[in-house]
Amino acid sequence: MQIDLSSIETEEQLHTLLSSVLSFPVFYGQNWDAFWDSITGLVELPENIEFTGSQSLRLALPSSYQQLQSCFADLKNEYPNINCSVVWN
Repeated sequence: MQIDLSSIETEEQLHTLLSSVLSFPVFYGQNWDAFWDSITGLVELPENIEFTGSQSLRLALPSSYQQLQSCFADLKNEYPNINCSVVWN
């Protein structure tokens, strides 16, 4: 799955995009705690996610970029049974 981050300008836009493409439940809270809950058990993640436009997000929203990367790094470490490979381009 490819997720284009190049046009994201706000954290709200980022959460809306992630919620849509990853099929989060309608009650998704649009915050990082809700994101973590969603990726660790509420949805089945694809085996491969390629984030494109990562540099654009990093420049526009550095803390959100770090948080997104951190969530996927923590997912790999804390939930090794969830098979999801992430590439940042």
